[in-house]
Amino acid sequence: MGYCSWADINALERQYHDQEWGVPVRDDRILFEHLSLECLQCGLSWDIVLKKRELLRKCFDGFDIETVSGYTENDVERILQEPKMIRSIPKIRAIIGNAICCKQVATEFGSFSNYIWSHTGGKTALYRGHDTGAVPSSNGLSLRISRDLKKRGFKYVGPVTIYSMLQACGIINDHDVSCPCRQRLIDSHPFVELERDQEVR
Repeated sequence: MGYCSWADINALERQYHDQEWGVPVRDDRILFEHLSLECLQCGLSWDIVLKKRELLRKCFDGFDIETVSGYTENDVERILQEPKMIRSIPKIRAIIGNAICCKQVATEFGSFSNYIWSHTGGKTALYRGHDTGAVPSSNGLSLRISRDLKKRGFKYVGPVTIYSMLQACGIINDHDVSCPCRQRLIDSHPFVELERDQEVR
């Protein structure tokens, strides 16, 4: 039985694929971490972000939303001075701003998790055809969420970034049909089958 082809780049990618990618996440801190990692990945390879993940967790206090939302310009400078850090001032400031926005969303919906999962009725989306490798870079769902997040003040949350986050957090299951992770997740979590939706490749 095979695995998703992208997971064979190296051992770190394989571990991420096998243990995290597509597993439904309902913890706000972990959701915020995934969102932040996807924001940082813009213009870079995912491999770079994974290799720097522990450093990123250190820089952003484990992506604790309450802590990051209180960061000041001194924290921006502290992060920029960290050796091997992704030195993008706009991205660092975006993560801080997104933490503030996450708190506002949690106040309105009870949690950031409640908000993000409400778009699929609390179930993992299985799009027809995706299991055969016809996976888009964005779709109607990620576009709608992207637009709404931007209205709420979030930054670096384009539809491609959001689609990647939805895959990572198990809101969309895009494992290949030959990948054992796909069926394991279907068997263990509620899901809904959907038709393809404004897909962009």
